[in-house]
Order: sequence, then structure tokens, then C-alpha cells
Amino acid sequence: MIADLLPESVVAVEAFGEDGVREFGDGPLFPEEEALMVRAVAKRRREFTVVRSCARRAMDKLGVAPQAVLPGERGAPGWPDGLTGSMTHCEGYAAAALVRAADLASLGIDAEPHAPLPEGVLSAVSLPAEQDRLRRLAADHPDLHGDRLLFSAKESVYKAWFPLTRKWLDFSEADIEFHAEPPPSDAASALFTGTFRARLLVPGPLVGGRRVDHFDGRWTASRGLVTTAIAVHHA
Repeated sequence: MIADLLPESVVAVEAFGEDGVREFGDGPLFPEEEALMVRAVAKRRREFTVVRSCARRAMDKLGVAPQAVLPGERGAPGWPDGLTGSMTHCEGYAAAALVRAADLASLGIDAEPHAPLPEGVLSAVSLPAEQDRLRRLAADHPDLHGDRLLFSAKESVYKAWFPLTRKWLDFSEADIEFHAEPPPSDAASALFTGTFRARLLVPGPLVGGRRVDHFDGRWTASRGLVTTAIAVHHA
């Protein structure tokens, strides 16, 4: 799912469904990770462990020795030297995407249940123009939970943004527009798929001397999940 949304240079590892989450959740933690989970409830510990197991398998595929992934500033994961990446988890799903820093400047991925947002959340995370576009999207695709798609895309935007800027980005500081596409013929399980553009409403990061004013991403709604992904290329 996530892998299909990202360039071939990216290694993505996913744990899907109860069996996948159970398998990945049995992986060991590094001592410094274990120290962070001393007082964690079982659900939080499982999420923490599963997504890091995904990350370590991705490291291995890239030929990098598995290492601890510790949360840093604002919870952003700390990656081994020479790598950049992103992680996400929700009920019944976890994924990590890693790439060599020489190949991409930044990554952002997110997964959410394909269900309506809780009441009041959409107004807190969206701009009026985005709400107008979601109404038009709903008219064309009534089975797509566009509000959840928007939330996921905003999460991916932030995850791609923060490693480049080390600054906070508010939900109101990116204006997102979606485009839906017919699913590819070999992806029969995909309900919907498409692209999106996030226009940054504050000065964007400098990437290779180029000021970035938007992020382009891809999305899909499939198997009960909405997934979004952004790859920021070097100038």
C-alpha cells in the first residue's frame, strides 16, 4: 500500500492486519527504546514495537545494521546517518519507509482508518477552501471519506516538512487539493487512488538552494485504510 505511493528508491515495510501486527510486535527493543516503554500501557508498547520492527527490516533491506529509533524533537524519529524516512501506525496497521538521504531530501507517510473523522475535527484541521473541495469530492465519490483523507495528507505534509525545517507547521499553513484517478488494473482492492498537492502558506524549506513552496503526494483508500505519502526530491 504505502510502497505503491513512493519512488522505487524507497524501501517500505508494512505490518497489516492482526497477524502482521502480532508478528512484528514480537520483535525485541533496544535497551534505550525499552527505557522509554517502562510505564507504557500494552497498546502503546505494541504500536511502538511494531513500527520499529518495520523500520529495522527496512534498514536491513538497505544494507544498514538495525539500530534504535528514538523519538527526538517533537517526536520525530531519529534515523541512522545517511538515511531519512517516516513511520506511521493505526489500528491493525503499521509501516516504515526509508531511503538513502542522497536519493531523497525527505519523506512523509501516514495511514488512517477509512472512516469519518470524529465530530469537530474537520473544522479544526481544514481551511474553508479545503472544505469546499471536499464537498465537490464527495459529490463525485460519495463512498470516499474525504475528511479522513485530508487529515492523513496533513499528517504526511508535516512529517515531510519537519526534518527540513525543524519548525512547527500548523494545519492551517498548508492548503491541500486532491485529484482522484481510476485505480490501476492490478490493484483491484483499491477503492480510490490519486494525487494531491499541498501548497505551503508559509515560507517553505530550502532544498539544495531551492525554495520549496509545495509538496506533491499520492494517496489511496483500500482495505479499510487511507494512506498518503510525500517524497521530497533534491533540487
